Amino acid sequence: MARQKNRGYQEFSPSYLTSTRTARRWKMASYIRLSKEDLQKIKKGLDCSNSVKNQRDILNYFYQSHVEEFESVTEYVDDGHTGTDTDREQFQAMMADIMNRKINCVVVKDLSRLARNYSDAGSLIDNLFVQMGIRFISLAENVDSFLDPDSVSDIKVPITNVMNDNYCFQTSKKIRQVFDYKRRSGQYIGSMAPFGYVKDSEDKHKLVVDPDAAETVKLIYSMFLQGSSKRAVSLHLNEHGIPSPSAYRRMKGLPVSSAVGDNPMWSARMIHEVLTNEIYTGDLVQGRHRVKSYKVHQIEAVPEEDWVRVPNTHEAIIVREMFDKVQGLLKRDTRTSPKGREVHLFSGFLRCADCGKALTRSLSGKYVYYACSTYKNRSRTACTMHSIKHNRLEAAILFAIQQQVHLAVSYSEIIALINTAPVKKCQSKRLDDLIAAKERELAKVTRYKQGLYQDWKDGEITREDYHNMKADYERQTAMLTSVLENLTAERAELANGVDNEHPALVAFMKYQNIDKLTRDILVELVDHIKVYENGNISVRFKFADELRKIVEYIELNTGATTALAV
Repeated sequence: MARQKNRGYQEFSPSYLTSTRTARRWKMASYIRLSKEDLQKIKKGLDCSNSVKNQRDILNYFYQSHVEEFESVTEYVDDGHTGTDTDREQFQAMMADIMNRKINCVVVKDLSRLARNYSDAGSLIDNLFVQMGIRFISLAENVDSFLDPDSVSDIKVPITNVMNDNYCFQTSKKIRQVFDYKRRSGQYIGSMAPFGYVKDSEDKHKLVVDPDAAETVKLIYSMFLQGSSKRAVSLHLNEHGIPSPSAYRRMKGLPVSSAVGDNPMWSARMIHEVLTNEIYTGDLVQGRHRVKSYKVHQIEAVPEEDWVRVPNTHEAIIVREMFDKVQGLLKRDTRTSPKGREVHLFSGFLRCADCGKALTRSLSGKYVYYACSTYKNRSRTACTMHSIKHNRLEAAILFAIQQQVHLAVSYSEIIALINTAPVKKCQSKRLDDLIAAKERELAKVTRYKQGLYQDWKDGEITREDYHNMKADYERQTAMLTSVLENLTAERAELANGVDNEHPALVAFMKYQNIDKLTRDILVELVDHIKVYENGNISVRFKFADELRKIVEYIELNTGATTALAV
């Protein structure tokens, strides 16, 4: 059996090839690769030595000069691929033909054409080609594994491969550095402008508003804020013949990305992409994805903290306030009606006051009501129903917001009077006492921590106890330090006084004429709503901490203001 196996492999063994050099006619693969760097040089007229034409001429001349050695020749051309990209289409086709015994000789202009990845080049030349009896010829380095087997092992081959590999690494590094500089300097480096913009004709790294597409972007945001679901928005656009981004680009004669596709219809996914793209606020956010390495051309997501943000680089289509509202809505549970046209008003806002789970929406005849999801879907012993009708809930929330608006107006008027008084109090005894208490607590923890080492050395505690207690004191120290920093910052903020145009007050005051609830009002003003078993509700407003500070400032100064009036 062993003898038969060897006989089957004999045709491709190096020893066989060596013994029949003069009789062998080869099936030649002429491999040509034009890299992206070569392409750029050619376009700039800097260097045409590696053009497809030049490589083809050199390889054809070699073939014609040695035509008696070859029974066939097949050309494989990868145009615009890097040497580290092993997914090259024609390269893979050549490798398939090698595996299928259609090719037994590979000829390249130089080693860098085959691969610039040292490990890939070495694996091919030293292992795979040798094992399969493939003749390898690199004309520039005078390498011929058949006529001169030692040439493959010559020191110049691995050195050349290493140099090619390093060249690719350095090139990739330089490109990344250039891209990073452009991102941080506020230059747009995308191949195509996002929907709603076009590239400036005088500066391809600058975006300018496309008026027609911008109106579509504004419509998408407006409809979503008014309560339409993403699906409903896409249906509306399609029903009214508004072209999708790819269809719009084709209509305008602009290039279309293959990644985007050629879908002429809007979809909920497209709407989501528009609603979450921060570029519409006038800020550039780039570097959200990257290639893993110059050798592994896979795209991976970049952590958000590493994104490159540059504000105010171009004209905004959507104001920041509207964009933030939309992001708040998107984070909510946006379950829709059966027809998928509208998002339920309170979706994502309601919580059970006892178990903390969401309340679910149900229909009972013509009435809409909400009930605890734990009671309804999981266990009727784990919680109670906490039922409340929609109409009653809506009226109660509207009243709560109206009251908070009234308070905001009152606070603003009082602050205006305080700030015009000859003397203002900006020192909070509450904050002073809290800071002093936390400082004493921190000092005590520090003393305990400092005494631990001596306790261990004196044998009063074990080594394990020492490390555990030390870690615990360090956690306490970190927590107390953080609390102190926040309290100190709050005291400093109070010392600067409070403006009657404080954002927390303005957020409520602009709704002085509110007579109807909408989802955008809820998402701007309300954090969550708790529903109790007895039917009562409590509303947790946003800006709660800011409003508490404002109240404290008023309480601190009201007495002083009154005394002055007397």
